[in-house]
Amino acid sequence: MSDPHRVHLARASRPAYDALEAFAKTVGDLAAEAGIDARLREIALIHASQLNGCAYCVRVHADRAAKAGLTMDVVAQIAVWRESGVFTERERAALELTEAYVFIHEEGVPDDVYDRVGGILSEEEYVALSWLLVSINAFNRIAIAGRYPVPERPAPPTP
Repeated sequence: MSDPHRVHLARASRPAYDALEAFAKTVGDLAAEAGIDARLREIALIHASQLNGCAYCVRVHADRAAKAGLTMDVVAQIAVWRESGVFTERERAALELTEAYVFIHEEGVPDDVYDRVGGILSEEEYVALSWLLVSINAFNRIAIAGRYPVPERPAPPTP
């Protein structure tokens, strides 16, 4: 099956995609109620999308991150968060949990990660962030399987 004929899951089965979007809204509301702010949410969702190799979702969440006030400098450092000094302890915990969820097939959420993250985030925050990560992993798989194109942005005008 070549790319021009690849099935676009969101169009091919709109009710299923609508249910996933409703799920994403539910977990987004849950996250907000738990105190997960837009900055923390977008950092985690971008990192999951980076690790999964989903350019489409990286673009979507980088745009949302900019609207949430994240600078290009912060977004650029998400991939190298361990070496960066721009992330708070909570954000570092979220990034570590993000990696555990993306690579969950390797050993689940390891005890040391669970304990470290659980020592920083409340149980309510941990639960909400976990559901956000379940959601983005599903969206990543849909976009990757469908090879959703990421349109190039026009270059900004030169002064």
